[in-house]
Formats: sequence, structure tokens, C-alpha cells
Amino acid sequence: MADQFVERSREGWGSRLGNAFGGIVAGIVLTLISFPLLFWNEGRAVKRYQTLEEGSGVVISVSSDKVDPALEGKLVHMTGRAEVSGDLRDEEFGVSAEAIKLRREAEMYQWIESKQTETKNKVGGGTEKVTTTTYEKTWSPTLKKSSNFGQPAGHENPDSMPYESKNIVADRVSLGVFKLPGFFIEQIKGDADIPVTSLETLPEALRAQAKLHNGGIYLGNDPAAPAVGDVRVDFSAVLPTEISVVAKQSGDTLEKYHTAAGGQLEILAMGSESAESMFEAEQVANKSLTWILRGVGFVLMAIGLGLVARPLKVMADVLPIAGRVVGAGVGFFAFALAAIGSSITIAAAWIFYRPLIGISVLVITGLFLFWLIKRLRKAKPEEPEISVPAESPPPL
Repeated sequence: MADQFVERSREGWGSRLGNAFGGIVAGIVLTLISFPLLFWNEGRAVKRYQTLEEGSGVVISVSSDKVDPALEGKLVHMTGRAEVSGDLRDEEFGVSAEAIKLRREAEMYQWIESKQTETKNKVGGGTEKVTTTTYEKTWSPTLKKSSNFGQPAGHENPDSMPYESKNIVADRVSLGVFKLPGFFIEQIKGDADIPVTSLETLPEALRAQAKLHNGGIYLGNDPAAPAVGDVRVDFSAVLPTEISVVAKQSGDTLEKYHTAAGGQLEILAMGSESAESMFEAEQVANKSLTWILRGVGFVLMAIGLGLVARPLKVMADVLPIAGRVVGAGVGFFAFALAAIGSSITIAAAWIFYRPLIGISVLVITGLFLFWLIKRLRKAKPEEPEISVPAESPPPL
């Protein structure tokens, strides 16, 4: 059952206005950060595109069954099964598997705190905040320190996690006769559950309090009625699997390949994939990341400009309805300026990194705007002529 506490607080107009002016500095910082981020992102995207184009033109598909000295230092593509020799073992629980990675996920039943705040504007520019703090028990993989709670009494958690989540990685993973480097091992995915079917492998100290539950290990009295401090542990593993890689051949291992464009290539795909499909997937990923970072830059700029203009909204909050109107205007102002600023920065970056494309885009955009303005002027309705009837001669 959840516990709730409601707290009300008020902030005067003067205090809000002071905080709003103080926020101008943060707004300026966010806005200034957005410009180099957007500019750098365009350069990163171009560099990655050129790196992938260069790599796709020189990559050689080879077999992973033998090392060809003639390909030393070359960019190679190979497919095969990532294998290990021997088991990985979690010594604390005695669970083992022939795997590339063995994962332990430990969760503790504990109190968590969540807050929800509603702010209401008052006549005169002040605000009233109603904060509802809720405490409820749930499973969490990280320790929630009850000493940091607003209401710690009655919501005490243990001071530490008895057992924490853990990843165990094989020292040697091979692809045919090649030893995979760590940066490739990290990228291999595909967890499979490792159910625990017996407690016999557990150390004797654990066996007395442990229970089997839903394929894992439960440390507590009753899984159906968990108590604060109870722990449940589940296991999964990345088993030997088919992979495809692109990297530089270096003896019987693989390294990152450095291109003339200044980038590096080390690509891994799950399953058996051709070199062509792997490079195509990387180009798609590059485009997606470019748009994500463009969005991040735009949002940072919009938030920053909104903070810079926020004092106007707070000043208008003396009358709540006026504050809402001005707030909407400030929001539109921040959105519009951020859109313009982001577009100009991206265009400038393209001119810097890809002059021909950037200038061409600007010329085409300028011609389009010229044509649009000209059409709008032609479409402007002419004012109708008003004819004034001639005065009739006075009657004789």
C-alpha cells in the first residue's frame, strides 16, 4: 500500500521574477552550447559518410577459417560463429554457462519515493505549488537511500544491496581462427535466460535462506508476500552465436581501421550479413543519429531562448490570464528563433564542410524565396477604382 503526503508552498511575484532573471544566464549558456553542437554534428555526419563510402570501396570479404598474410592491414569482412572455450561462472551463486557473457540481475524489494508537483498562478504574480509525495514498495536493481527521503520515518530501506547486478565476460572469444577484440565482444547481443533448477550449486551459507522462484533465486521468507530487504536474482547469458564483422586484419586478431577521411571502422552485425548490407545499415544509422542530434541542438536552443525571455512571462503573471497569453507568445518566440537559428547554423556547417552542396542549397532556397515573394506580389488584389459621378447642373 502506498503512503501519500501533500505539501503546499507559495512563492511571491518578486521572488519568481528574481529567479526568472537569474535563469537568463542558464538560458544563454544553453543557447551558446547548441550552436557548436549543431555545427559539430554536421561535420561528424559528413566525416562518417565519407568514412563509410571509403570503407565500402576497399573492403574485402574473406573466410574466418585462416589468416592470409597478404591481407595484413587491409579492411576485411568476415562472418562466422563467435565461440568460447570453457564456462563462465558466478562464484557467489555457483551458476555457470558456456557463454560469451553471463549476466546476474539482482533486485531488492524496497521503498521508493516519487513526487508530483502542480503549480497554480495566483492574482498578483505569485504561485502556489502543491507537491504530492508518494511512497510505495517495489523491486529495484539500485539502492534507494531512505535517508534522502522527505519522510524517512516508516519508509526505511537497508543501507546496502546484499547482492548487486554483475556482468561476467569471457576473456577470449574467437571467430574462426581470429581472436575478437574487446570492442567487438561488447557489441555482441542476444541474452537468453539461464534458469536455476537446483540450489545445490549455491554456497552453503546461501542455501538455507534461498528459494527457487520463477527460474531464479529468491532470498527471503515468502516470494508471494515480499518484505523490504528481500532479494531476487535472475541469470541470463549471451551464448555463442553467428556474427559478421568489418575491421582491419592484424595478425590473428582484428583492429579498428583508420580511413583517409579521418574516421575509423569497426562494424559488427548479428547474424550472417554481407559487407554491402552492413555498410548500408551504418549509413542509415548515421542519418538517424544526425537527425537526433539536430533535434537535441534545436531543443537546447529553444529552452535557452525560453529562459532568456521568461521574465516577460513572469511580469505578465500579475494577471494570470495575461501571463498565459504572454507565455504562449514567449513559447512561440523561442520555437521560431530556435528553428531559424538551427537552420542557419546547419546551413553554415554545410558550407564549411561541403561548400558546393551548402552553397547550392542556399542559392536554390534564395531563388525559391524570390519566386514566392514575386508570386505573392502578383497575387495581391488591386484596389478597385472608385468613380465619382459628375455633378448634375442645377435646374433652371
